[in-house]
Amino acid sequence: MTVIVRKPDIIEKLKILSADAQYDLACACGSTKDEHRRRSSEGKWIYPITLASGGRASLFKVLMSNVCSNDCKYCPLRENQDIRRCSLSPDEIVRLFLDYYNQGKVFGLFLSSGVIGTADSTMERIDAIARLLRNRHAFRGYIHLKIIPGASIPAINEAVSLASAVSLNIETPGAEYLSKVSSRKDYIRDIIEPIKHISRLTARGSRWHRVKQTTQFIVGAAGEPDRQIVRYMGGLYERLKLDRIYFSAYQQGLGSPDLPAEQAASREDILTREHRLYQVDFLMRKYGFKDSEILFDAHGQLSLTEDPKTTWAKMHPDFYPVDINHADKFELLRVPGLGPAAVNRILQQRRSGRICCIEDIGLAGKLLAKAKPYLAF
Repeated sequence: MTVIVRKPDIIEKLKILSADAQYDLACACGSTKDEHRRRSSEGKWIYPITLASGGRASLFKVLMSNVCSNDCKYCPLRENQDIRRCSLSPDEIVRLFLDYYNQGKVFGLFLSSGVIGTADSTMERIDAIARLLRNRHAFRGYIHLKIIPGASIPAINEAVSLASAVSLNIETPGAEYLSKVSSRKDYIRDIIEPIKHISRLTARGSRWHRVKQTTQFIVGAAGEPDRQIVRYMGGLYERLKLDRIYFSAYQQGLGSPDLPAEQAASREDILTREHRLYQVDFLMRKYGFKDSEILFDAHGQLSLTEDPKTTWAKMHPDFYPVDINHADKFELLRVPGLGPAAVNRILQQRRSGRICCIEDIGLAGKLLAKAKPYLAF
């Protein structure tokens, strides 16, 4: 019997590649339902983000290709998987994106891809899409480009020159853990050195200082402890000055059966780990915590039952209670239940008079009960 396999048209390819984009979950974590990625009626993934002005907007995200020559064991698109493969040409992606952009549905492009042959051949196509938008269509809006591990310095330089933001996934905290999920990537050469190079290109005072740099860890796949991830986060923020770090919980059942994550934690535990790491990230970026202050259990893991700020508070009873009328901003941010918005409200209220009770600051419910034992008036 003869089987005829029809080549997918552009709409079919878009559906396939938009569906496969779900496996890259950067930007998918949020504290409210409005912050989570959603799928449009046409099957495209739309990623909400917070703008510098405080408003919200959405990014158009689709893989350029689900063809991949890498062997990453956590990824369902890895080379040896039997899936329907396809690619969109640079012209097709530009046309699809501009259609969405001109309708006012999105404000920018998030472009990623599997590895088509080599890192540089893939980066050439990625950069070509950004060049078309910038040069032919005079698009001056937001473009986020994924840098392929192992890409050459010239390819990285061009991507940075065209993008509003770039990211190269660090994947694991160290070469030992990368070797458990990939036999083809060299951790220092393909990942760490390019991340350092991008950091230099985008450093304050440099030509491309306005370009944001982010990265992402795959949580749980390699059996790494949270302590190791947090230690690497400290270096990425303190020494390399990255703008943001994201975390993607390993999706059990989609990777290789021999991965540590397939034998160990439950799916719910891995998702909770991802959430705890985002909480740690917020403590480090917004609350003034250092990586050395984050507490772990005997196995180097964050608590699955308690948020990391509450864990720190319980281990430092000498720090409390915090005087709500005299403490500085960062002392107040150490109080469980108080976030940046509540602390700013406290500082504003103190300018007009003394705060006499916790109800004066507008906290309610669980946050009120959480903060009360740690405050003095």
